Amino acid sequence: MTKKSYLLDTSIILDDIQNIPHLYQNAQNRLFISDVVIEELDKKKDLQNETGYFAREFFRCINSDKPVKPHHKIRKIEGDFFKDVIFSKTPYEIPITLIYRQKYKTADLTHGQNDAKIAEIANDYGFILLSNDISLKIRSLAKGIAAQSLYRDRVENPSDIDFWHCFNLHKDKDFASLETHNDFLKLKDWSLIEINEQDNTESSLYYTGKKHFGIKLDNRFEEFKLDEIIKDADPYIKPINLEQKMLFAMLIHPKNRVSIATGSTGSGKTLIALQAGIYLVKKGIVDGIIYMRNTITANDKESELGFRKGDESQKLSYFMYPLYSAINFTIDRLQEQSLAKQIEYRGDVNTIEKKDATEYFLQKHHIEVVDIAHARGITIGKKFVIFDEVQNASNATVKLIGTRIGEESRVLFLGDWAQIDHPYLTKFRNGAVSLLQKALQDNIISGIQLRQTIRSDIAAYFGEKF
Repeated sequence: MTKKSYLLDTSIILDDIQNIPHLYQNAQNRLFISDVVIEELDKKKDLQNETGYFAREFFRCINSDKPVKPHHKIRKIEGDFFKDVIFSKTPYEIPITLIYRQKYKTADLTHGQNDAKIAEIANDYGFILLSNDISLKIRSLAKGIAAQSLYRDRVENPSDIDFWHCFNLHKDKDFASLETHNDFLKLKDWSLIEINEQDNTESSLYYTGKKHFGIKLDNRFEEFKLDEIIKDADPYIKPINLEQKMLFAMLIHPKNRVSIATGSTGSGKTLIALQAGIYLVKKGIVDGIIYMRNTITANDKESELGFRKGDESQKLSYFMYPLYSAINFTIDRLQEQSLAKQIEYRGDVNTIEKKDATEYFLQKHHIEVVDIAHARGITIGKKFVIFDEVQNASNATVKLIGTRIGEESRVLFLGDWAQIDHPYLTKFRNGAVSLLQKALQDNIISGIQLRQTIRSDIAAYFGEKF
């Protein structure tokens, strides 16, 4: 097999440093990085977000002092300098050649200067330029430079992912007969089950109109008597459609530890997650709720909390709007129920700054807001963790959070895989769709896609027509 020589763009490293061993392929390929990329990573390493974390992680893995055996025969162009280093991350020891160029031929540009320099190196040495920056890839291809994207873990047709399975069962048969059905036996745990009840006359079989809902768990059908579950749990805000009821029932299930729920704005995913978390706190199943969200916005290429006003808590508040919106909706409904609740939740509510009633609600229900940048090196014990906007997180970030979950904790990932704000992710490749794919295969994860939305006529119009 002919070895390939890859020049890595910054986006490849910031996507996931595990891309490096994946590309190296046990010495089947050669890896190069230009000084421009090192410069860009250096500028990002102090950011207190996902981008900063991966930049720091890359530099932590670089060993420039260890002797490196020659791993290529590429001749330097006059004026360039090569430095071989080792990318060291157990169990890998991977040689990477850093290329420093004293003077670039690329003219000064008002935009895309660094991209042009990276492309120049790739062109001069005949490297394959790897970049998840689509604009850089397209410009390079237009100039005849070999360029590719690295889309590991791509999920095709995420809208087709469905956890529901429908069965027909005669009213005279019990659920145990379903458990011997071949199609049922093939299902993983936490598969969502809908049973249509049938009856018969002497000459025909017909549907009675009665339905049963539940899940497959431990090779058995477990019925969810949804209205009874919700009545017994008595959440502040009651789920109002089948999907919301199923999500709530799964989240409070004694055996549920990891869940993924996706849905567009108006599906109620954050609101139902909050109600489930409060129930778990009240029952003493967890000690509190931790809400975290990737700090990527639709108008920030990469989020940088340091540029916002206020202390860290105030800065984070800008990104925690979905949580505060759900809290304040809950408070509004509580205040409508009785004078006592109006007195208890007195004061103002605010979806940006935590004031009075909102602050009291957070404290009463042991709700914390945590920046994912601070998750490294900690273990989260006996908490209900809500990771929102997971579609704007890479698989490496999902792994970072997942490996922080300690004993007696639960984690719920929320997101809308079609609404991507992250510069290097797409609706086919992001943390949300990866988790949905895992939930189809692995017994440890429950999953649901909320397809019903509850929103105003205006919101529905723009959602459908634009």
